Amino acid sequence: MFRSIKLLLLFLLAATPLMAQEGSYAESIPARPPYFIPMVGESSTPDAEGFLRRWMILDPIHKDLRTNILFTDSYLRASFVDTLYFKDQFSLVMPKEGKKEKWGKEKLQWRAVESNGYNVQLLRYAELQLKVKYYGVLFFVATIVDAPEDMDVRLAIGSNSASMWWLNGEEALILSGDRRMVMDDGVSQIVKLKKGANILRGAIINGPGMSSYCVRMLDTKGEPVRNIAVRTK
Repeated sequence: MFRSIKLLLLFLLAATPLMAQEGSYAESIPARPPYFIPMVGESSTPDAEGFLRRWMILDPIHKDLRTNILFTDSYLRASFVDTLYFKDQFSLVMPKEGKKEKWGKEKLQWRAVESNGYNVQLLRYAELQLKVKYYGVLFFVATIVDAPEDMDVRLAIGSNSASMWWLNGEEALILSGDRRMVMDDGVSQIVKLKKGANILRGAIINGPGMSSYCVRMLDTKGEPVRNIAVRTK
């Protein structure tokens, strides 16, 4: 009898984690490190390596993608430039926190985030918003870079998978192909940061697998630019 009771208790203890996973989707997500942290102050500065961590991100747009090998330059321009997803897609108007964009039957929302690491985890962002479409997605991101003076810089970017980037409405860099996120994977020609506010926009597309990006600016000597401020409004 005691042996039977012992076996029953062992069964209940073993089943407890599975029972705890039932319920809402959020409750079923395993505990993970905090990929995003609360924003403090109206702006932030780049980290010690110069990476920009404060961004505005639009909820993911679903794309029917089963592979990443088709991300050629022409495919990316057709996906990012020739297709209009929302009114101010490439304007110098910074999207506001909470603004909603309509794409088909979906209503997508802009959200301000502060990454806890040098790279922005887009898949985790989608997961935190309880979006079930993690794969085969397109993300639009934007941030404001305040420069103390006119500056010559290069954008140094890594993305998983392909991406395009615009500074003050001008195309600055394209990272095509199926790639993993590696810091400084693509480096632009010299671009101009004007004194005051500059709008940096990006679009990242990914089929299966993880999705993330990292951005920093390098001076003409290849050193990280840190005397700038980054904000979302």
